[in-house]
Amino acid sequence: YQRRVRGNRITKIGFGRFHPLRSMASEHTSPKSSLATYDPTQVALLKEKCILINEKDQSLGEISKKKCHLMENINKGFLHRAFSVFLFNSSGSLLLQQRAREKITFPSMWTNTCCSHPLYVASELEETDQIGVKRAAQRKLQHELGIPIEDVPIQDIKFLTRIHYKSESGGIWGEHEIDYILFIQKDVRVQINPNEVSDYKYVSQSELKEFMESGKSNGVTFTPWFSLVVEHFLKDWWKDLSHVEDHRDMRIHKL
Repeated sequence: YQRRVRGNRITKIGFGRFHPLRSMASEHTSPKSSLATYDPTQVALLKEKCILINEKDQSLGEISKKKCHLMENINKGFLHRAFSVFLFNSSGSLLLQQRAREKITFPSMWTNTCCSHPLYVASELEETDQIGVKRAAQRKLQHELGIPIEDVPIQDIKFLTRIHYKSESGGIWGEHEIDYILFIQKDVRVQINPNEVSDYKYVSQSELKEFMESGKSNGVTFTPWFSLVVEHFLKDWWKDLSHVEDHRDMRIHKL
């Protein structure tokens, strides 16, 4: 199927028919999705409750992080809300992180500053001005990168758009998200959590281009959502950081 976006309307996409109530009736663990071989800290995080949504980004209820990241469920149409933070310093360089090898999905890949999910809790479900997603971003910037919440106040977190994408990780796991893209330009303190992040660095536009091009030959890999944003949006947004909110839209871009 093809999908078109007109204003805030979303037409047919080809991920199959989704019956949330029927699909949420049980949550078995198949042998393929056994958690015994994974890092116990990351396994514990799979109990978190994410926000199950439909293709219009309307909440349908709660769903465990484990359940919404299994490909067997993604292939049934399970879709959840997420966010991706792009944090720039005052010089305009972008903070990248390399995901820890302990991560269950997309381990050791380089990506944007922080990528995660709002939880099914009142403070992060609030949708006015994307406040819930922004609170979740503050929480995860602190958890993954040790960035104090006071370094990234809500008013400095700029929502730009949403992307809808689907990607597999290792055959068992994957992502199927409507991802809120958030921009921040602040000088921040960083103290990484090694269970989440193995490395980080700031890059200019030219340095990012060189980094991604050289990665093709030296084995450096990048997360699918980051690659999509780089391909479709980042260049124009980055060169206009001081007026980046002029690029804001309420569409859901199917990529």
